Amino acid sequence: MTEKTKIRLEFPINCSPKVLFNRLSSASGLTEWFADDVKVKGNFFTFIWEGAEQQAEKTLHKEDRLVRFNWVDEEDSYFEFRISKDELTGDVSLIVIDFSDEDETEETANLWNSQIADLKHILGC
Repeated sequence: MTEKTKIRLEFPINCSPKVLFNRLSSASGLTEWFADDVKVKGNFFTFIWEGAEQQAEKTLHKEDRLVRFNWVDEEDSYFEFRISKDELTGDVSLIVIDFSDEDETEETANLWNSQIADLKHILGC
């Protein structure tokens, strides 16, 4: 098995942390931009893309600030959304943390850029 590389991407988002958090932590919000469909049973989220399913457990949840999903079928692999609000300017940023194989880092970053562009479009920012 190859070693996973941690990726940290930051995106300025022009909306309130509360509105953004709903799109990052709920099945309906994630279905709008992240996956074709999302089903939830307790803390387990099943993400569906083009008929393929992948399951993750929501392991961290801090209202309007942080949500982490650990992939069920991949040990020590997760993706995380952090919302940061600058106290001085009020600017809101979304920080995405993910892991990829070393040779797929750029592809993974490009996928997140595309996904976050969809999220911004849905949020109107």
